[in-house]
Amino acid sequence: MALSHEEQTRIDLAATFRIIAHTGMHEAVANHFSAALSPDGKQFLLNPKWMHFSRIRASDLLLLNADDPETAQREDVDATAWSIHGQIHQRLPDVKVVLHLHPVYTTSVACLAQPHIPPIDQNTARYFNRVSFDSLYGGMADTVQEGARLAGLLAGNKRLMMGNHGVLVTAPNIGEAFDDIWTLERACQILVTAWSTGQPLRVLADDVAEKTAQDWEKIADFSRQHFEEMKQLMIRQDPSVLD
Repeated sequence: MALSHEEQTRIDLAATFRIIAHTGMHEAVANHFSAALSPDGKQFLLNPKWMHFSRIRASDLLLLNADDPETAQREDVDATAWSIHGQIHQRLPDVKVVLHLHPVYTTSVACLAQPHIPPIDQNTARYFNRVSFDSLYGGMADTVQEGARLAGLLAGNKRLMMGNHGVLVTAPNIGEAFDDIWTLERACQILVTAWSTGQPLRVLADDVAEKTAQDWEKIADFSRQHFEEMKQLMIRQDPSVLD
């Protein structure tokens, strides 16, 4: 029997949490992912407050309504998750998936006085002129106003490097979102490693970087397949993700 849209989305999002824990990109019991179910994006799934990514199951995910302000009072909803994801899903209907993390290398780059991702290889070139940067960190993003501000910074870009904080990526589906944040962390790892040598970087010419970024945008099927392979690995390791 074919799965419903909600059932499949629950499995895919739960698997994403497991993958991120498997790769060590999670942070304690913080961070959050969401996936829209309704065409307008306002009905969306979100992980429950302070549940470790490694044990999240499809049935654990919360179904929320971005238009319902009472959600902010729920004990199982993290305030920062509601502020960020609720506002994005309310204001940006084309965004179907939102992943927010504090991975080591991407966050390190976001903490620079002048954060940037120079194109020095294929991974870094994927993000050439395709990332927004926020330099106005003011503490925990736990207000509607802060969520709205962050949503505004996504205009024209799918990714947001959150200064002194972490990173946020958006996508039309879970597979592309997962591969994007995975590659972004890999790109920043390569960049930080290169910087650590103390040697000058060999930065790609703008036209080469732009061509490479465009080539990445032509292979969304690669991103989705990367996710599918990782999802199957998680299911084999622990089928409870499907519950």
